[in-house]
Amino acid sequence: MNVCIIVSQWHKDITDALLEGAFTVFEKIEVDEFAMEVMNVPGSYELPLGAQLAINKYAPDAVICLGCIIRGETPHFNYISQAVAYGIMQLNLAHNIPVIFGVLTTDTIKQAKQRSGGKHGNKGADAAVTALEMMELRNKLK
Repeated sequence: MNVCIIVSQWHKDITDALLEGAFTVFEKIEVDEFAMEVMNVPGSYELPLGAQLAINKYAPDAVICLGCIIRGETPHFNYISQAVAYGIMQLNLAHNIPVIFGVLTTDTIKQAKQRSGGKHGNKGADAAVTALEMMELRNKLK
């Protein structure tokens, strides 16, 4: 099993916590042959290209994209969120492998912290679980 995790460096404290959440899930599974590549990109907008580059280089069984987009005072939030979601969805369909949307889209930094290890859990861990489930489904249907 080969998994690539692409991590946005914008809101690094949040995305580092998401990455840690994903690591905890993968540490719990016992797989004889398991490889994980972690790659950083500057921001969430760059996640789809980072994922595509990882797919082309490593041919992974799944890619997890971790990022954090926080609403500001301008429509920038909407453009970035929609572009990232669409880009990740397109990669799923184009490459026929799970490319997981682990991007927080919150109104405040407080909400992001609550979803990256706070009272609402860790969405990085949820993304890792989703990747495992989708890899299992893909293998079952091959």
